[in-house]
Parts: sequence; structure tokens; C-alpha cells
Amino acid sequence: MKIGIAGAIRGGSGELDTKLQKARKSLLLFARNPLSLIGLFVLLFFLGVTLLAPWLAPRDPLQLNHKAILISPGRQFILGTDEFGRDILSRVIYGARPSLGVALVVVIIALGIGVPVGALSGYIGKRVDEVVMRVADIFLAFPAFILAMAIAAALGPSLTSSMFAMAIVRWPVYARLIRGQTLMLKEMDFVTAAHCLGGRPSRVLRVHILPSCAPILIVQATLDMGWVVIATAGLSFVGFGAQPPLAEWGSMISNGRRFVTSAWWYTVFPGLALLLCAMGFNLLGDALMEILDPRLRSEFYGRT
Repeated sequence: MKIGIAGAIRGGSGELDTKLQKARKSLLLFARNPLSLIGLFVLLFFLGVTLLAPWLAPRDPLQLNHKAILISPGRQFILGTDEFGRDILSRVIYGARPSLGVALVVVIIALGIGVPVGALSGYIGKRVDEVVMRVADIFLAFPAFILAMAIAAALGPSLTSSMFAMAIVRWPVYARLIRGQTLMLKEMDFVTAAHCLGGRPSRVLRVHILPSCAPILIVQATLDMGWVVIATAGLSFVGFGAQPPLAEWGSMISNGRRFVTSAWWYTVFPGLALLLCAMGFNLLGDALMEILDPRLRSEFYGRT
């Protein structure tokens, strides 16, 4: 009995050590890629800006000042002002909130719909798979942004409408991704063994298949957040997203295009913020893909 207990303890300790070694190795691989560190730093910066916006913004982003209309960047207004005298710096800082908030909610909703639908479709197969994939194909047949714009217009122009529109557009991506992974994993020996041991289908999916899909989901979700940030700004630019006077990067660029020749700062600074935020998500997503995919990890970092 003592030997059995000691063996179990050593086995648990060995498994823990293996997980710690894998985690340490992943961190080292992440640190060896300078672009991944840049992406992480950029996202942490915008996250900090989002959380600390009330303390970082020098002025109220909605405050009108008719004596400071379209003032160029300087000591008083670091990034200048808009046509209503509102401080561009304050509006750019507060503009990070709707962009990152919508990106997070859209990805969560798309995951919540696409993952269970795709897993059940791949696991059950037959007619269920056929019906689900044909529905997903209908959504994927349209350009994502055009379809999101049409749905947002039907729901009524608002940030909430654009958020739900993008979630509806993106769930088929996750459904097809998880469906393909499920079709592959359910033929693996460890899944077959789980069935032979009497595992129920719901437990096999929850315990064995879905956790194995986590790495590819993390990568796709990170890359999707960059797309959602750009799409949110795009919908606001064409008038189907954030509505005035809410501070949002896309609506700021849309309003500033009328003054692009006389007040370049109006569009340049929110555009730079949008570019950096999307770039941060893409760099981080690419780095995670290289680390979590063994084939890419061998190609970029050598055998580990």
C-alpha cells in the first residue's frame, strides 16, 4: 500500500514537472520572438489605457469648447482639437474602450455559438453535420464586412447592433474550425479508448476533444480580435456603428475626413491608434500560432 501511494505521488509529481517544463519552454520560445513581445507590449498598453482612461485623459472627451476649434497639436492640446473644440487626445484614449470591449464580446459570443455547434456537427456527423455546414456556408458565402454591415443596418445603427452583427458573421468560422478538429480527433486512439471505457459522448467531447482544440481556438480568437477592432471602426466609419458624440476611432476618422486637408491630426491620430491595436493582436496571434503548432515551432525555432 505504501509503495502504491508513493508511486502515485511520484507519478503526480512527474506529471506536474512535465507541465511546468512545457510552460517554461513556451515562455522561452515566446520571449525569443521580438515581434511577439512587441505585440504583447502594444496590447498591454491599450489595455492599460482602457482601464485608466478617466485618469489618463486630460479632459472630458465630450466637452465642447467653441474657442478651441480645430487647433493644431501643441502644448495646450497635445493632439489638437476637432470641429467642436473637443480634445483629440482624450477622445483617442476613450476610443480604446468601445474598440476593445466590442472585440472581446464579439469573440466570446462567436466562440459560444461556433464551438458547441461545430463540435456536435463533427462528432454526430451525418445529417446534422450536413445541415450545420450548409448553414455555415450560407454565412461564409458573403464577404464578412458586407454581411456585418447589412445586419447592422437592419438592426439599426448603434454600437450594440454592430457588435451582434459581427458575432453572427464570425460564428461559422469557429464552427468549421472545431468541426474539422473534431472529425480528426474522434478517430484518435485516446478517444477510442475513452469510448471503450464507457465514456458518454458529452463527456468525451468535454474532457477529451474540446481541450485538444484549445490551442487553435486561442490563436483564432486572438487574430479575430484584431479583425473585429478594424471592422468595428469600419462600421462606425460608414455610420452603422458608434453614433455621435461617443468617442470611437472609426467615427472620429469619418468625421475628420471633411477636414483632412486643413486638420490632418483629426484623422491621423485615431488612425494610428487603430493601426497599432490591430497590429498588436496580429503579432500576438502569429506568435501564439508558431508556439502552439509543433510544425511551425520546429520551423521557426528548431526542434525543442
